[in-house]
Amino acid sequence: MQHSIELDKKTRRTTDFKRKLEFVKSNIFLYGLIAPAFILTLLFKYVPMYGVIIAFKDFSYSKGILGSDWVGFKYFEKFLNAPNFELIFMNTLKLSAYGLLLGFPIPILLALMLNQVRREGVKKNVQLILYAPNFISVVVIVGMAFVFLSPIGPVNQIITWATGHPIVFMSDPDYFRSIYVLSGIWQGAGWASIIYVAALAGVDPELHNAATIDGANLLKRIWHIDLPTIKPVMAIVFILSAGGIMAIGFEKAFLMQTAMNLPTSEILPTYVYKVGLKAGDYSYSAAIGLFNSIINIILLVFVNFVVKKLNEGEGLY
Repeated sequence: MQHSIELDKKTRRTTDFKRKLEFVKSNIFLYGLIAPAFILTLLFKYVPMYGVIIAFKDFSYSKGILGSDWVGFKYFEKFLNAPNFELIFMNTLKLSAYGLLLGFPIPILLALMLNQVRREGVKKNVQLILYAPNFISVVVIVGMAFVFLSPIGPVNQIITWATGHPIVFMSDPDYFRSIYVLSGIWQGAGWASIIYVAALAGVDPELHNAATIDGANLLKRIWHIDLPTIKPVMAIVFILSAGGIMAIGFEKAFLMQTAMNLPTSEILPTYVYKVGLKAGDYSYSAAIGLFNSIINIILLVFVNFVVKKLNEGEGLY
């Protein structure tokens, strides 16, 4: 009896394997299409992960990654006990949270407004104007900020005329976060709205017509038709944004950084650059980077859990 049961299980496994093999053969062209992306992801995202072990080693060029001495959590403890740890960590968290809270709803509002534009020619021109800043280099964006907000720039000319003295925006720590976030919203909000515009394109016009006949005004139609349509997309985008809350881009923060605004502009990516590439302390910088990634993973799991609870089981996974 036992022998027949095991034989039956073996037969089922063989049948399942053959069925899966046939499925792969019948879709071999589709697998061929995704093969390059899979290989590139494997080579440039997963294979280099072995290098993260230098965060737990006292890395030496002569000994190599595997030959370097194992030091465990030495560099993690060094960073957590560093005098500037709280400053750098809170700067990163505040800048990211500020950007998320202000930057998340604006693309949604833009998409809802664009969806109300009925003339295709006007709509395309507006979209072109909104999407264009996304293609401007970060270096150019920062350069524009320095020019417009300089003591003799157009913004300060108006302020000087009104108050009698200019404001040194780019050197004042109090203005760094606002300039960083608002310039980022100006640059990326239009492009970020594309996904919501695409989702709203799937709304059946008959729903709006029926709601109009029933006496629903524009705001009610948006609240009861448009927003529920893009709700799953909003949840996914929010989870991904919250999961990457500590992953601030290095380039813009570094370009905007001056000796005067360091109390608010010194964040984890700029600090990793200074201790890693400039000071050559690769193990220490790797430990900081790994710490940052762990925080992102924890936030991703937590936010996904909360969103699933509030969104009737719909989340990223």
